[in-house]
Amino acid sequence: MSSPETNKAGTAGNGAKDITVVHLMRHGEVENPDGILYGRLPGYHLSELGRKMAERVAEHLASRDVTYVCASPLERAQETATPIAKAHGLDLATDGRLIEADNVFQGKTFGVGDGALQRPENWKHLVNPFRPSWGEPYIDQVVRMMGALDAARDQARGHEAVLVSHQLPIWIVRSYVERRRLWHDPRKRQCTLASLTSFTYRGDKIVSVGYSEPVIDLVPVHLRAGAKPQKGKGTVQGKAFGA
Repeated sequence: MSSPETNKAGTAGNGAKDITVVHLMRHGEVENPDGILYGRLPGYHLSELGRKMAERVAEHLASRDVTYVCASPLERAQETATPIAKAHGLDLATDGRLIEADNVFQGKTFGVGDGALQRPENWKHLVNPFRPSWGEPYIDQVVRMMGALDAARDQARGHEAVLVSHQLPIWIVRSYVERRRLWHDPRKRQCTLASLTSFTYRGDKIVSVGYSEPVIDLVPVHLRAGAKPQKGKGTVQGKAFGA
């Protein structure tokens, strides 16, 4: 269902009342020197680079017809959304349905090169990649994220909304809308830091999905989609955990 040019976000165009665009934005880079899979843990804030990403996206969206801005309750999402809401003179709303996916490895390091996959105590959590067995079921993520999308559509009918969330829930709901299987290779998620996955509604129905990376020049190369795996704490197959 992607639009012909998936590198461009959807737009409400001439502002027709039956067209609404909801942008799902991934938050900016997080300060995480210890490489912890931070998941839903409190206390993880944007890094200096992450704050720059947030400001740049706010500038990118400043001319858009945004009438509603909402974020996950986690600090990194709130901090990413704040400049966008400010640029449009809006109060920032919070929706718990936009939160990061739950994960049993939260609070631990779990990455390429640290031996996590070789530890017997972890094996019981890795038996079913289709559900998945290590965290929140994919279908549960779809249900809550679709609820958040539809609520934002109702708040911004005929205009645009921005919702700041996290990589996995964004990718899962996009996969569902585009009718792909939910289980997947994490290395192939098209959802870089501070990216926009944009859902265009006609009335109550999603008619297209667009994707853009307005600050790709600020995203470290090893965190971009398709990057090669890098050894070290807090990464799996080249992706930062708790994203």
